[in-house]
Amino acid sequence: MMKPSKQLLFLSLFAILAAGCTVKPVPLTQIEVTTQISTDLKDIYKDKQPLKGPLTLDEAIRRTLAHNMEYRLKLMEEALSLKQIETVSYEMLPKLAATAGYTERDKENASTSISLLTGRQSLEPSFSQEKGVYSADLSVTWNILDFGVSYFQAKQQADRSLIMSERRRKVIHNLIQQVRYAYWLALGAQQLQGRFEPVLKDVQKALDDAERIEKERLRAPLEALNYRKTLLETMRQIESFRDELKQAKPRLATLMNLPPGHDFTLATDSSMDIPSLNDPLEMLETLALRMRPELMEARLQERINIYETKKAIARMLPGVDLTVGKHFDSNSFLANSNWIEGGARASWNLMSLITGPAQYKLAKTQEDVGRISRLALSMAVLTQVHVAYQDFFSKKRQYGLSQEIRDLDAKIYNQTKNAADTGAQNRLNEIRAAVGYLMADYRSYQNYAALQNAYGQMMISIGADPLPGISADLRAPAAPVANKQ
Repeated sequence: MMKPSKQLLFLSLFAILAAGCTVKPVPLTQIEVTTQISTDLKDIYKDKQPLKGPLTLDEAIRRTLAHNMEYRLKLMEEALSLKQIETVSYEMLPKLAATAGYTERDKENASTSISLLTGRQSLEPSFSQEKGVYSADLSVTWNILDFGVSYFQAKQQADRSLIMSERRRKVIHNLIQQVRYAYWLALGAQQLQGRFEPVLKDVQKALDDAERIEKERLRAPLEALNYRKTLLETMRQIESFRDELKQAKPRLATLMNLPPGHDFTLATDSSMDIPSLNDPLEMLETLALRMRPELMEARLQERINIYETKKAIARMLPGVDLTVGKHFDSNSFLANSNWIEGGARASWNLMSLITGPAQYKLAKTQEDVGRISRLALSMAVLTQVHVAYQDFFSKKRQYGLSQEIRDLDAKIYNQTKNAADTGAQNRLNEIRAAVGYLMADYRSYQNYAALQNAYGQMMISIGADPLPGISADLRAPAAPVANKQ
């Protein structure tokens, strides 16, 4: 029996070990958070090429794909998926095990024997093993059933890496569409940047005059109040548009992973061509069904489900282990201390005959669900193509109307300004005409950005890669929606 002092020592050691295994939550300190924020900001904006000269749309797209954090994340996920293929492929290889060890006992491993017939001891105690023995083994084991299952798993992982590639394509499509829309809004903001302040100064001057007229009672009180109210509403409208335009460049900078407050200039000679769709709707539908990343992902997922069915079948089969190995034992009593041993063994989990059919039915059901899901997605894609097609022509008409309205507002402003200069009309009409012309110019840029956005949505709806080299085997021949007029 263990002595009390030893019992106390044992319990003390156990208590210390138990206390050491206790884990308590440790919150982050402010210093750790501050340090991490500083490091994150450096990582976000590091390795950025400086902007040289005015920024064009192509350069904005290139910088977005080079530095955007969302796109970089998809690239890393795709690279990780490719690495996982290599890891899963190793599971198809045989298992190579090397073991070495030393065993020793305090007494000889001696034994005797008893006669089965007489029940008496037939041999005196003897031993054939040393007290201390070194042993080493190098063996190769290959299970054919595990190889088959691992093969299907490797095929599934390969398809998952292709799915990650399709998701990367989807991110590219979305980013380019966002850049295109943000670029034209930012260009409109840049072009109109210097036109708001003069109008605001005119409005402020008119407000000062109106306040003076009201104090001197040169007009009827109600007329003076309505006049001031109209001017204030005009000022609020102008400032609202001005503040909205100020948000355009920070949004574009964020897509390019530039600091939101970073100042840059857009190229003013950017061609504002009107895109057009010359391909028939039926051809666009076919392209969408062939090229959309979501449908390619659904097809790959169907193939993964088929491999899952094959794995369910393989698991119901018996397994065969093939083994061969080199062995060494330092026991001097052995006649051969080195030898090669090989063998084969078949095993069959009979419970798989009960659980296997259920797993097979589940896998087949997953196949059916995947196929129906792909068909439903195909219908959604066709709907998106039709909606994007109609929306494009709608935005095209709206842009054309905005151009005509802008030209009319320009003529109205010139006529009103000339009339106000000669004293034929009051100052309020001139301000209204100036604001109407400014807003019409702004809406023209806004509608053009919406037109480009609709064009980008059309490209996304058919899954056309907007840049060469992204997925050469999936690009549409002759860039079906890239026609210009």
